[in-house]
Amino acid sequence: MGAAAQGHTVRLASGLHLHYHDIGSGEPVVFIHGSGPGASGHSNFKRNYPAFAEAGHRVIVPDLPGYGASDKPETAYTLDFFVDALLGLLDALDIQRCALVGNSLGGAIAMAIALRQPQRVTRLVLMAPGGLMDKALYYQQMEGIQRMAAAFASGELREAAGMKRLLALQLFDPALIDDDTVAERVAVVAEQPPCVLSTMDVPNMAARLGELSCPILVFWGMNDRFCPVSGAHTLMQACRQIRCVLLSECGHWVMVEHRALFDRECLAFLAEARP
Repeated sequence: MGAAAQGHTVRLASGLHLHYHDIGSGEPVVFIHGSGPGASGHSNFKRNYPAFAEAGHRVIVPDLPGYGASDKPETAYTLDFFVDALLGLLDALDIQRCALVGNSLGGAIAMAIALRQPQRVTRLVLMAPGGLMDKALYYQQMEGIQRMAAAFASGELREAAGMKRLLALQLFDPALIDDDTVAERVAVVAEQPPCVLSTMDVPNMAARLGELSCPILVFWGMNDRFCPVSGAHTLMQACRQIRCVLLSECGHWVMVEHRALFDRECLAFLAEARP
């Protein structure tokens, strides 16, 4: 799995083994990746998280269960399953308070952690998070999700060409897709059981957004094919202490298409928490 497998592995109290990267020192920031087939923490954020470590943060970049080099059990991949795993990782690493950075499914997980254990989350950075409308609506409305599910089911993502076609849907400019990311994801897909996507269940958390108590920074691309940009309005209406960056000519991966802006805005936002 190349660079994606270079890191640490911890056995949680549940018995699940999670793989993660852990670099830098200082206030902890946890990056939570999305649910795309073959995803891993490293492949999602490899061009971002080193800058956060260089800026004085301890950076934790886990592979969710079912992804990367973490265990991939035959089970139901519910939001609670992911939240339990991430909280188990924080417990294992004795991280009592941290900022969470989440993309897509990772954004939904970050919000759910902040709702379950608000005392643990200092700040939230959300990039086009899921969990803002009913699951059926995502599948009905979003071309990217429809094509992702079909491609995973057909097996075409086990080949580089098929994976590259899928990743092109994540970006406004598909020229930004690199061969290393394609190869990393193809290697992971070969190990993923069908239940990783077929049992994915993220409830609509819109009614609970007002309970989020920490400051929130949101990014959303206007050309997102996976999570509708209307979600930004949902968050802005419901949440306190929130700001939003909307970007034209940008798809689902803000951190890739606008890396410098994303890193700069995030680091400034995180710095506001410091005394």
